[in-house]
Amino acid sequence: MKPIILAGLLFVSLFGAGCTAGQNFDARLNSIVGPYLFSIAGWESEAIPQEIGQWLSGGQEEVDDEIQLVTEYFGYVKRIRALKSEIGVTRAGDEKIDLSPLEDELSRLEEKRTALAGTVDGIIERQIRDTLARQGIFNPVEGSGSTFPPVNFRLEQLPCVLVISPRDRIESIREFTLRSGLVREEKEAIEGRVDELEVSSLVTEIGGIATYPSLVDSQTSLRSAVDTATEEWLHQYLVFKPLGFRYVLDLTGISRDYEIATMNETLAGMVSEEVGSMVYEEYYSEYESDANQTPGQKFDFSGEMRAIRKTVDEYLARGEIEPAEEFMEQKRRYLASEGYYIRKLNQAYFAFHGAYADKPAFISPIGLELEELRSRSASLKDFLDTAAAMTSRQDLKASLR
Repeated sequence: MKPIILAGLLFVSLFGAGCTAGQNFDARLNSIVGPYLFSIAGWESEAIPQEIGQWLSGGQEEVDDEIQLVTEYFGYVKRIRALKSEIGVTRAGDEKIDLSPLEDELSRLEEKRTALAGTVDGIIERQIRDTLARQGIFNPVEGSGSTFPPVNFRLEQLPCVLVISPRDRIESIREFTLRSGLVREEKEAIEGRVDELEVSSLVTEIGGIATYPSLVDSQTSLRSAVDTATEEWLHQYLVFKPLGFRYVLDLTGISRDYEIATMNETLAGMVSEEVGSMVYEEYYSEYESDANQTPGQKFDFSGEMRAIRKTVDEYLARGEIEPAEEFMEQKRRYLASEGYYIRKLNQAYFAFHGAYADKPAFISPIGLELEELRSRSASLKDFLDTAAAMTSRQDLKASLR
């Protein structure tokens, strides 16, 4: 998820910075999203003192078997997801079934998961930090051997994000962090009111936020939690590098550059996936991840999404907005028939997911260019340092010549 380290600046820019939509647009938008906003400053004002208090008290107590504790936590998470699904399906049915045994088990597991969360994130933090150190990745300031910013995250229920794109092109022009726990009806009500402003909007779930401490979804899998925690740390790290600083300028609207945003997000994703693989292999290679794909799966979701995006771009380039939107809705239903449910497929969906050049919704060559740069790099650190020093897409192209 995009970094929100400079939360105050970003908040002001979202509501006050001028852009193509105009101040009247911002004022109307503010009135819609205001009641649903998640206060990053408020959350950090509570989280940071807790972190300081824990540090002053000597940190977390030692655990005899850290690996066992972590896998136990994610075992609870997996069972909790299964129970919620079972309860939801049962409630949707016509039969009168007593759900109290399932609800009681769910409540007990939620309590156990919550009790372990603080210890589990501390264990994973150390594992990520040690893995980064072995790769020589410590600090955006050369010559320092200590990890900065400190790897620090919380496993919690995450807020949502409202993404807004123009209808005539795919580009994120506004993003707002909304409070967690919004039900479908609330999401669709927000989107409906925003869409009346003649834009495309989407309220979507996220896997993590680069606040400090970072927020990572408490309901995700073990591998995903490791990758996401690493990626959010990399966003914090990159803010102190030219590429990340330019990305902050893009986020705040001071200097928009969609290619810089894509480079930053893709770099963080590639490095975090590589580091996450190292962590997982060293500590959890015997743990069966629930993220594995079902053997024999033949439907090419990534290829289908890229084809959809390409066709939508062609429609929009011709100014055919409504045909593009009708096409996306037809494809959304088709994907659902293949077992891939997307609640809303529109310009805002592609604007949000398209910032990650290694993801199915993206068709830009930036991902391939970064992959080529990685293949030419002597080490992961060399790749990160080279890409982090860039200030434009032209720098990336020049590095490959």
